[in-house]
Amino acid sequence: MDHSPSIITQVTREEEENATCREEGANEVSPSKKPRSRGLLHSLFCCLCHKETEPPPAKNNAPLLVEENGTLSKVPAKPLLPQMQSNDAGKICVVIDLDETLVHSSFKPVNNADFIIPVEIDGTVHQVYVLKRPHVDEFLKRMGELFECVLFTASLAKYADPVSDLLDKWGAFRSRLFRESCVFHKGNYVKDLSRLGRDLNKVIIIDNSPASYIFHPDNAVPVASWFDDMSDTELLDLIPFFERLSKVDDIYDILQQQRTSS
Repeated sequence: MDHSPSIITQVTREEEENATCREEGANEVSPSKKPRSRGLLHSLFCCLCHKETEPPPAKNNAPLLVEENGTLSKVPAKPLLPQMQSNDAGKICVVIDLDETLVHSSFKPVNNADFIIPVEIDGTVHQVYVLKRPHVDEFLKRMGELFECVLFTASLAKYADPVSDLLDKWGAFRSRLFRESCVFHKGNYVKDLSRLGRDLNKVIIIDNSPASYIFHPDNAVPVASWFDDMSDTELLDLIPFFERLSKVDDIYDILQQQRTSS
């Protein structure tokens, strides 16, 4: 079983690097430690272990770059999300991460994979083995009933879109956003909630990576990174909390209470 904190950004990943990532909480590695190889799988998936120290190339739908003073290098022409559907009017918008939040994926064969996704990279098809987090089905079904749900992942669409097709049986995700919708800021792909086109007091982000919501930490419901623990109940345990949250007009007080009590 591949326990790397997310799908790797290069073909070769040394075992000691994986171990280092696990020991450091699957979030931080010394900025001076760089990947040893930039193979053909580089930049396909979101990597939470090795930080990029240079911006992505300004092509292929690269994310917006943010300057050190926090200003965007280019201004988006329109909000990331379309106008809210009439049947979602008044609902809170919940932004949900994919990798290590809902699923864990690996290029290494996994006997109990829920999905096997073929992904073409530079003319070669690679198989991606995807495990679903326990209770993800109940979680997505209920969340889709209560909220305007949006998938927002720092992975590329060529991988994340087919995974979402298989994962979301109920159409819970009204929209899907991928890496090109992120802001590249200080080596991280950040999900800037202010660009969604929704009132921030009615936006929540569920993500295992604090770097993803560094611009809006008060809107976050953090979850632990998941790899292969089939006894995990975090998504199931969150359902009652979100059922209560769906009835409030302003999410900040409830989320502050949740952070204080946890």
